[in-house]
Amino acid sequence: MDSTDVAVIGAGPYGLSVAAHLQARGVSYRQFGIPMWLWRSAMPQGMFLKSHGFASNLCDPSGKYTLEAFCQATGRSYAHCDRPVPLADFAAYGQWFQSELGLQVDEQQVSHVCEGADGFELTIAEGRVRARKVVVAIGVEGFAYTPDPFADLPRELCTHSSTHADPAALAGREVIIVGAGSSALELAALMHENGVSVQILARGQVHWGGEPVCPPRPVLEGLQLPVSGLGPGWRLWFYANLPGMFRRLPADVRVSRALGELGPLGAHWLRDRVDGTVPVLSGHVVTGAKAIDKRARLSVLRKAGREDLEFEADHVIAATGYRPSLQRLTFLSEDLRSKVVTIGETPSVGRGFASSVPGLFFVGPLVAPSFGPLMRFVCGAEYAARTIVPWLAARG
Repeated sequence: MDSTDVAVIGAGPYGLSVAAHLQARGVSYRQFGIPMWLWRSAMPQGMFLKSHGFASNLCDPSGKYTLEAFCQATGRSYAHCDRPVPLADFAAYGQWFQSELGLQVDEQQVSHVCEGADGFELTIAEGRVRARKVVVAIGVEGFAYTPDPFADLPRELCTHSSTHADPAALAGREVIIVGAGSSALELAALMHENGVSVQILARGQVHWGGEPVCPPRPVLEGLQLPVSGLGPGWRLWFYANLPGMFRRLPADVRVSRALGELGPLGAHWLRDRVDGTVPVLSGHVVTGAKAIDKRARLSVLRKAGREDLEFEADHVIAATGYRPSLQRLTFLSEDLRSKVVTIGETPSVGRGFASSVPGLFFVGPLVAPSFGPLMRFVCGAEYAARTIVPWLAARG
């Protein structure tokens, strides 16, 4: 059985950043996953990131391998703040980051993790690997959330937005997108531009972000409205810069703010592609769904006037986000999951991202209730990597 000090499960922004720091410290590690898989395969072509260029960096110890450095090296345009980052550029950046640093990633899937002698045993296609410590850095993959009212619709009639990498795949068909967040709005715009007859049903009102506030700024303006990787304002600055302090808040406050802050919001640059172009029905709550003659029929409550309505379409897309949960990590043994102390259905981790199981660590969106909304965004990879690796390198 092969052995290593640390096994990193996941090769997205968080996993690659952790690996870069482990490598720099000379720690023996094995990393499993397909680099930038979610960004390359599960997000719609033509999409842009919500985060600005300065907040879309992976993290290596030197700080040299930034998105800006990648764009300069490959002849791509780059904007620190006032222009959105194309998804294709960001996915390529992650692969460049891996290549430039020489990070070795084993693309085999980890199918099972259990406790073993002096650590953990991981099962992969080629056999088993023994690791003293394990880092789970899988992002939101596997946490797609589809509400109960859609349960009776077959997959050919209803899918989650994360399965629509090709906006033209449903060209010529009628599609209803349910949701009010950036994924719903941008997917609707892209589908409309690719020949899909699309409309949006939103539970609440659709909100749009304002023009970007970009650093550097005059001192007085910066004090009144500081800018961080999460956006402008002191509240977001706190989440972005003091995740260690966030961890000290009461548990119920952390859960509420980790999931409730930075809620559904359309990017300001997207508004002209949706308003007046794609029908958006706000205040419409889906209460049920069924298949009728190879089409989807939705029962909908229109909040204004408490009116019951029905809508039909060839396909329904649930752009209803992600809900990280420890119990959905079925590659972790049931015994192992039962030993992990949780907060809001997610692992409760300490200041070094360590769980209640010695040697088992979690980073990324799965630990947002522990370290705050920062963990839901790419810019949280730097804090996670710089914080966790000294704990991983320690012999205890």
